[in-house]
Amino acid sequence: MVVHAENVEESWFRRFHPSSRAVARLVCLPHAGGSAPFFFPMSRALAPHVEVLAVQYPGRQDRRHEPFLHTIDGIADRIAELLRGGNDLPLALFGHSMGAMIAYEVTRRLEQEGRLVAGLFVSGRRAPSRWRDESVHTRTDEGVVEELRRLSGTEMDLLGDQDVVRMILPVVRNDYRAVETYRHAPGDPLAAPVVAFTGTDDPVASVDEVASWAEHTTGGFELVPLEGGHFFLTRHQDVIVRSLADRLVGSEESVHV
Repeated sequence: MVVHAENVEESWFRRFHPSSRAVARLVCLPHAGGSAPFFFPMSRALAPHVEVLAVQYPGRQDRRHEPFLHTIDGIADRIAELLRGGNDLPLALFGHSMGAMIAYEVTRRLEQEGRLVAGLFVSGRRAPSRWRDESVHTRTDEGVVEELRRLSGTEMDLLGDQDVVRMILPVVRNDYRAVETYRHAPGDPLAAPVVAFTGTDDPVASVDEVASWAEHTTGGFELVPLEGGHFFLTRHQDVIVRSLADRLVGSEESVHV
């Protein structure tokens, strides 16, 4: 069976608010265990001037019957391949937690091929050069769920439903394995400017660790600390959206949060 390129692209990217008026395109990459609808509010807030492509990783929701990709590099390779075309609009990337790592590696690949990236926006993730020895993916099921509770990345009510837990655990464990086995390969810094958002009380990414993103770009760096833990961005969507719009559109007047 021949799989057409447009069908592959549609399986990876969700365009919740397509727009012929867009002046920039923002690719949004979810956290471990996350999925494309996490970025629906951001897409709605940035429309119509920024078109959001929310990434849907294989192995979850409507792609649940597809095999996982087990490494950050493998996921980045696939997304970069799909983004090689479509040069009609300036391209930027936004990633939270695991998504920040993937966004960084996608940006590296695109720049190595000569593609300009308008900006890399990272959230809730320490710089690639700041490694911690972590092994959540090797824990028991109860241990993985406890980590989710600690970070509050999944609704607590859902974690009390054993059927839901059984459904999401393989996804979460695979994502944690990808994150925890990733090792940064030294290379040229990015040309794209980097903006790093971080929670002041994030247990897995200190402000100091996030500030080290400055070492990975020659295009300019800004650190934006915001009050909260690992999922601070759900509390500060208005600040993040306005920051994105200001850089990608040049005006905040059209943003409705």
